[in-house]
Formats: sequence, C-alpha cells, structure tokens
Amino acid sequence: MKDKAFWEAAGIRALRTFIQVILAVWTAGQLITDVDWKFVLLSASSSAVYSLLTSILAGLPEVDAIQGLKQLEELRPEPITEEEGEDGSVD
Repeated sequence: MKDKAFWEAAGIRALRTFIQVILAVWTAGQLITDVDWKFVLLSASSSAVYSLLTSILAGLPEVDAIQGLKQLEELRPEPITEEEGEDGSVD
C-alpha cells in the first residue's frame, strides 16, 4: 500500500498533532491540577488518528515530492561519456 517513508512521515505528523492538542488544551488558562487529563488524552488521541487517516486519504506532500524526484531520477538518461560521441558511437 504505502512505503516506509510514507508511514514514517505520517507517524511524525500524527505525533506532532497529538502533542499540539495536549499543549493547546492544557494551556487553555487552567492550572495543571485542574486539567481533566482523560479529556486531554482522548482529544489528542482522536486528533492523531484523524491526522493519520487524512495522511492516508489525501497523501503527504513531502513524501509525494520525494517519490516524484526519485521517479524523475530514474527517467533521466545516462550522461554521455568522453569516449562516446553524441550519436552513441565510440571514437
């Protein structure tokens, strides 16, 4: 389905989302002792899952760009060496 680079990038993106939601909910004007940590972790977890699903359905631009560059690299013709002429003949 998807390669290792995709899952690594999607996992990093989901982890960042998880941490961002924890920080956003935690710092919303409450003391650390007043925070409902069950709600915070549930919100962060569901956001991370949504991030992962979005990555699967919509793709990841950074991974798509790297894969596109690899495909272009494969299509690039071999450079002409000094021994070969432009017509491919050897002098």
